[in-house]
Amino acid sequence: MCNLYFYTTRSLLLLSVLFLFSCNKLVEIPEPKDTLTTVKVFTNDAQAQSAMAGVLSAMINGLDKANAKLGANGFSNGQVTIFNASSADEITFFGIGEDPYGSNSLTAGVQDGIWASAYQAIYGANAIIEGIAASTSPDLRTKTRVELAAEAKFIRAFSYFYLINNYGDVPLSLTIDFNQTVNLPRAAVAVVYQQIINDLLDAIKGLPADYATAAGERIRVNKWGAKAMLARVYLFTGNNTEAVNAATEVIGQTALYQLETTDLNRVFLKNSLEAIWQLQQNSATPDLGTATREGYNSLPNATSGVNSGLSTNLLNAFEPGDLRRSAWVNRVEFPKGSGTYYMYASKYKTGADNRVIGTKPQVEPTEYYMVLRLAEQYLIRAEAAAIGGQTGSAIDDLNVIRRRAGLGELSKTLTKEQVLAAVAKERQTELFMEWGHRWMDLKRTGKAEEVLSAIPQKQPWKGSYQLLYPIPIEEIRKDHFLTQNPNY
Repeated sequence: MCNLYFYTTRSLLLLSVLFLFSCNKLVEIPEPKDTLTTVKVFTNDAQAQSAMAGVLSAMINGLDKANAKLGANGFSNGQVTIFNASSADEITFFGIGEDPYGSNSLTAGVQDGIWASAYQAIYGANAIIEGIAASTSPDLRTKTRVELAAEAKFIRAFSYFYLINNYGDVPLSLTIDFNQTVNLPRAAVAVVYQQIINDLLDAIKGLPADYATAAGERIRVNKWGAKAMLARVYLFTGNNTEAVNAATEVIGQTALYQLETTDLNRVFLKNSLEAIWQLQQNSATPDLGTATREGYNSLPNATSGVNSGLSTNLLNAFEPGDLRRSAWVNRVEFPKGSGTYYMYASKYKTGADNRVIGTKPQVEPTEYYMVLRLAEQYLIRAEAAAIGGQTGSAIDDLNVIRRRAGLGELSKTLTKEQVLAAVAKERQTELFMEWGHRWMDLKRTGKAEEVLSAIPQKQPWKGSYQLLYPIPIEEIRKDHFLTQNPNY
C-alpha cells in the first residue's frame, strides 16, 4: 500500500492558501511501522470543511509531491479517461512513441498515476472520517459531522470503483492507521464492491439533497450524486432492479436535473442542468489553468498540433445527423496545408491555446470537470430494464437520449438482444471520452476481446490479461502481501 501523504490544498470555494511542506500539514502517516498515526481532530466546522476542500482540490488539480506543486495527473483529473480510452477503441495517440495502452502491450514496468492518486483520495477520505469521529468539540456541529462523513464515504467508494475496474482485486483500506495498512493483501472485487455499496448507502443517508454547501454550485456531491453512483454500481454488479430504482429516483429530481436539449454545447459548462457532480479546477494549476485535463489533451494547440485522434470505431458508431458528433467532435488539419485531417473530441472547449493561468485577479473557468451527469442515468435505467425483460421502458429511455441527439426513435418491436445492442451503441456515442465508460462497458459485457482483438493497432493480441492494468511495481515492493496481476 502506498505510504501517502495528504496535504490541504487551496480550494476556490473554501481555502486561500496552499499548505505544502509546512506546519499546516493536515495529517501524515509517520514512517516508523511501530507508530500509530495521529488523527487530526477537527475542532470546528471551518477546519473540517477545509479538509474536505483539500481532498477535492487534490482530486482535480493533482499533486506532484516531489516538486511541491499542483498539476500532476491522477485518476480523477484525466488519467482514467485518457488511458481507458486508449485501451478501448476510442482514441489513437500521435507523435509520442509507442502507446502500450493503445497497442495492447502493457508490461509490469508501465507506470500510471491511477493507483497512487486513488489511494491518496481514499487516505484523505479516511482521515476525515476518523478525524470527525475523534472530535469531541462542541464547535463541530452535528450537521457538519454527518454531512462531511457522508461525503468522505462517497469519495472513498468512488475511488475504489475506479481501482477495481482497472486493477481487479485491490487492498481495502478503511483507516489511516499505518500499522493496519502497511501490508494489506488484495481484497476480492466482490468484497470491495460490497464496501462501495455500504459507503454509498451511508452517504445517501447523510448528504443534503441540494447544493447549498457550495453556494449552489454542483462541485460538492449531494444525496443524488451518491444515488447516481449507486445506480451505476448496481448495474455493474447485476442488481438490475435496484439499478432501475436508483436511476429512477435521480431522474425524478426534475427541479434539479434536466437534459440540455437546446444546445449540446451547454452540457459540459459549469453548473449545467445535466450536471449531477462536477470537480472545480484551480486556475493557478501550472499547466491546466482554466482548462480541464481532457480539454488540454484532446484539443489541438499551436505548439504540438494534435495529441490524439478519435478512432474509426468510434466515428463509425455515430448515425448520420447525430448532433453529438457535430457538437462534440471536431477536426483539424495538421500540419496546416498538408490535407491531412484529424478528428478529435471537443466536449470541452477550453484547451492549451485558450486556457488562462493565474489568480490575480482570479479567473473563473467556463467549464468544470464533469463527473456524473443525467444522461448516464437514462442509459443505466435502460440497460437494467432491458436485462430484466422490460424492453418497452428501456426503449423509452433510449428514445429520450436519441431525441436529444436529433435521431429518430427506436421501434417498440425490438427484441431484448436488439435493445441491449442499442444501449451499447448509445453509451458509446453519448459517453465517449468520459471516465473510461467504453473500456469498462466492453469488459463487463464480455465484448472486450471480440471488439479489441480485431483492431489493427492492437495486433498481435497478447491476451485478455491486459484488460487489467499491472499493479505498480513500487507498490509491490512496499507491500509484501501485494501480488501482481497474472502474466505481468
